[in-house]
Amino acid sequence: MHLIESDARHSRRAFLRRMGHLGIAGSAAPWALSLAGMGEAAAQTATDYKALVCVFLYGGNDYANTVVTYDEPSYNAYSTIRGGGANQTAGGIAIAKADLAATLLNPTVALPGGRQYAFHPAMTGLASLFDAGQAAVQLNVGPLVVPLTRSQYASSNRALYPIPPKLFSHNDQQSTWQSSSPEGSTIGWGGNIGDEVLSQNGNALFTCISVAGNAVFLSGDNALCYQVGTGGAVAINSVRSGGSTFGSRKVNAAMSALVQQARTHTLENEYNRVTARAVGAADTVNGAIGSGYPAGTFPANNGLASQLAMVARLIRGRSTLGAKRQVFFVSMGGFDLHDNLIANQVGLMRSLSDALKAFQAEMVVQGLDQNVTSFTASDFGRTLASNGDGTDHGWGSHHIVVGGAVKGKAIYGVAPPVSTGNTNGDIDQWHVGQGRLIPSTSVDQYAATLAKWFGVSDADQLRILPNLKNFGGNANGIAYPRDVGFMKP
Repeated sequence: MHLIESDARHSRRAFLRRMGHLGIAGSAAPWALSLAGMGEAAAQTATDYKALVCVFLYGGNDYANTVVTYDEPSYNAYSTIRGGGANQTAGGIAIAKADLAATLLNPTVALPGGRQYAFHPAMTGLASLFDAGQAAVQLNVGPLVVPLTRSQYASSNRALYPIPPKLFSHNDQQSTWQSSSPEGSTIGWGGNIGDEVLSQNGNALFTCISVAGNAVFLSGDNALCYQVGTGGAVAINSVRSGGSTFGSRKVNAAMSALVQQARTHTLENEYNRVTARAVGAADTVNGAIGSGYPAGTFPANNGLASQLAMVARLIRGRSTLGAKRQVFFVSMGGFDLHDNLIANQVGLMRSLSDALKAFQAEMVVQGLDQNVTSFTASDFGRTLASNGDGTDHGWGSHHIVVGGAVKGKAIYGVAPPVSTGNTNGDIDQWHVGQGRLIPSTSVDQYAATLAKWFGVSDADQLRILPNLKNFGGNANGIAYPRDVGFMKP
């Protein structure tokens, strides 16, 4: 019997403990001020550098037109379900097979049963990284509490076959992907990984950094999500160095002194101490990132590329930040394509592909391509079946891992059947109606594989990934290893 155990890190008590690290004034201050309340760690034991970069695709990316099934039987089934035309031409929401030839994936080890895949035609950059052994695909990943099949999912025995809460809900599944809990969670697995390495950084505040706003993914028990923008640190305008308040530098200087000076009142003093740290942290970040990259290094008019360019600048300035282990978060929106899937996904896929290719190229320039690993995540996959002009909310999805430490030019996991699972007597064990995939790899397995490479011990992986204990063996005729194999030792 599978037991669902509560985890103190996901409790209100853990949240209050983390807020205590900021001090009472920090909780009342603006978020940018509160971040600076993180204490610094002096110990530095790591002799190298490693970073993880989560690329979150908000809205639920359509998996079937991102990593597209290509072998003839599977493609024909895909095209039929998605309304494709005769002779494997485009139609409905199916991509023409001829358009996939340039992005066909030729893994070093062929998939069982002759299965083949291609990237979306706009993803030529990622296809080139795959061919160069710097990218891999993990098939059918999603939140799971325990391994499941369709019949187990439909079972009324939730003690034996628990399912993730609030499936198919955007906010809840975004949170579940990032934290193993639905909306309202305060602890994410990226932050928990950060917890494990805080002592290895000269300034613990710069362990977990988001260039995409606040994200539960980067919140740990002790690690906090430090936020920057694509132009650098988020300034406190009224007190920033050399700034002007109400058109006066003197007012700015007076305001700066007022909100940073020591006070006799405990709460006032704590508030000012937090503010002073925030100002100091911003100055440190802006000093570390240096100048921007020359035009052409990262693609223009690409929001994700701008975020990744800032991540690259922060990595370049890691010595100034005192960082040897870092976890980053960037994101894209626009993937909730109930309509206009064919028209709108092409731009999203091109932006994703071009941005990741440019970022990986910059890591090669910095000599860190073996040290930095990027990976995609999303709310959920979508239905294989068309709703007319798009797809609806799903569950499992295919994802991409990029970096020199990736065992690239490979496709990992179990290739799911190409079916809707509930029409014309077509009932298989891996779909929950309309071609919604039941994941064959859990988010916990995906995360554990990345965490292991990052240096998190097996015991600590079990501690920070609450459902990992339910994986590690065989079930339902397939393997569910805790390390799914896409990272080098």
